[in-house]
Amino acid sequence: MPLRSPLLAAAPLLALATPACAQSPSTPAPATTDADPALWVVKDDDTTIYLFGTIHVLKPGLSWFDEAVKTAFDRSQTLVLEMVEPDAATQQKVVAAKAFDAAPATPLTQRLNPKYRTTFTQVMAKTGLPATMYEKMRPWFAAVSLTALPVQELGYVPANGPEAVLTQAAKAQGKAVRGLETFEGQLSIFDGLSDAAQVKLLESTLDELPTAGPTMTKMVADWSRGDPDALATDMNDTLKESPEVARALLTDRNKRWAGWIAERMKTPGTVFVAVGAGHLAGPESVQAMLGAYKLKAVRVRY
Repeated sequence: MPLRSPLLAAAPLLALATPACAQSPSTPAPATTDADPALWVVKDDDTTIYLFGTIHVLKPGLSWFDEAVKTAFDRSQTLVLEMVEPDAATQQKVVAAKAFDAAPATPLTQRLNPKYRTTFTQVMAKTGLPATMYEKMRPWFAAVSLTALPVQELGYVPANGPEAVLTQAAKAQGKAVRGLETFEGQLSIFDGLSDAAQVKLLESTLDELPTAGPTMTKMVADWSRGDPDALATDMNDTLKESPEVARALLTDRNKRWAGWIAERMKTPGTVFVAVGAGHLAGPESVQAMLGAYKLKAVRVRY
């Protein structure tokens, strides 16, 4: 039951799980490859909301913040992300409360199917964390942390991701930056999964670690050419085998965000919304959910 792809595309927590040393390359590589990711717009007489799907971590050298995407961003007064990253102290406090069990009844390794235990301890050793720490992790947080490890090793960094680039540009232009969710709220979504679903998520992550490179390469290629149907196949179809995870990570959030968009359409102005590409792909996408409000998102062709 492969679940890695949705974690890669639908969880900006992945960026926060990546070690800081990997987030800021000393010399950014020049953009050499053109990318034209998908962009949609919802509008009426006095309100325009752009919808842009992101891959939260990217390698250097991909030129996507130009053409229609840059034009839409420049026209917007507000940037809206899944969440606005809090300061380090807040992150640490929330992670300690949500992602760890101070005194777990059973160490995390022992909660896994025996066939995964050796692999888990070997991979966790690469993080440099002592067993006394990772054995107290909630399974969902271990899954997110392990997803970040190969992504970092392959050269994908949050500093090159759209969220970081857009936030920097918004601040430079004096735009407001808002979040659809909070850091604590995102952790609560994962922490609200049943123990069985969390453990299965971790085991599925371990299954897919060896194929992280090809998986990420295909996802970025699909994103770069603006192919939401392929992205839906890459990411969201895998969640069908875990309805609980699909509902928590995608469906319920897409419904809430569609409701937010519908409410925001009542206020004049132009907004640029950037969320994980998995939320804007497939039959239960944000765009599909907008139908309940008699709103239609139109693809911006460029």
